[in-house]
Amino acid sequence: MRKLGCLILLIALVVTAVLVATNLWVGTGPAERPVAVVVPEGASLARAATELERAGAIRSASRFRLFARVFGGGGSIKAGEYRIPAGASQKDVLALLEDGKVRQRLVAVPEGYPSIMVHDAVMRADGLTGTVAVPAEGSILPDSYAYQRGDTRAALVARMQKAMKDYLAAAWAKRKPGIAVTTPEQAITLAAIVEKETGKPAERRTVAAVYGNRVRIGMPLQADPTVIYPITKGRPLGRRILRSELHAKNGYNTYASPGLPVGPIANPGRASIDAVLDPAKSQALYFVADGSGGHVFANTLPEHNANVAKWYAIRRQRGEM
Repeated sequence: MRKLGCLILLIALVVTAVLVATNLWVGTGPAERPVAVVVPEGASLARAATELERAGAIRSASRFRLFARVFGGGGSIKAGEYRIPAGASQKDVLALLEDGKVRQRLVAVPEGYPSIMVHDAVMRADGLTGTVAVPAEGSILPDSYAYQRGDTRAALVARMQKAMKDYLAAAWAKRKPGIAVTTPEQAITLAAIVEKETGKPAERRTVAAVYGNRVRIGMPLQADPTVIYPITKGRPLGRRILRSELHAKNGYNTYASPGLPVGPIANPGRASIDAVLDPAKSQALYFVADGSGGHVFANTLPEHNANVAKWYAIRRQRGEM
């Protein structure tokens, strides 16, 4: 009888110990706020546990290792930077490491960003390593690019450029017959102007048609952003264009010379590339702001002059002239 009592007591103690251990394994962790933990390449569970304890994601590295062996799924941990949620249990922490759910960092490249500003964004991105030169204008596809801590800036820029190369190749293969541009490079050059001249999706193809029509007849494009580019390399000018700058011949200024500029003035997005490769059916040669954020288009100079007069009237009513 005495032996039976001892056995029952022993079983009770074991059950209690298992329940306590289980509660510690699945219970709320010590982190009061999300913490970042980096697991180096090739790190063992012991090394990962040490980093987790140091960051405050777990209370004890040795206990975590023990529980991981007893309760864990047996999978291997993966290197990378992890964002451990506040209060994450040891079970949840191990699951993150085994699933490889690393923290994703992003570099955003807006449509129409010049390469010098892409370079700025890449160079200030936290967690990237190394340096990289300013990429060629028009070689970057605007998008949000994920990276992990320790990735190189050169590799990230190479991915951005490959994305542009791949998209342009696919878009060029589906181009509309008879368009004004004859090479993919010209398409990017014109798409960059379209990108800069309108932010209204509904009129991109018409703006592309206007510039395509001008290219065909040898009429100067007269796009203000091409005047600004040689001055700032795509950064905001911050003032009005000077008359002397409108007459400057530098390969980019489409007031001083007919045809396309010598190269892109920005990195155009997918929609502007598509607009150039499939422009609207239009005979328009002119456009001017309409006062509502868009433009009004005209086929002839007298029509355009009338539209300009209306735009000036709007600006006078606003006190801008």
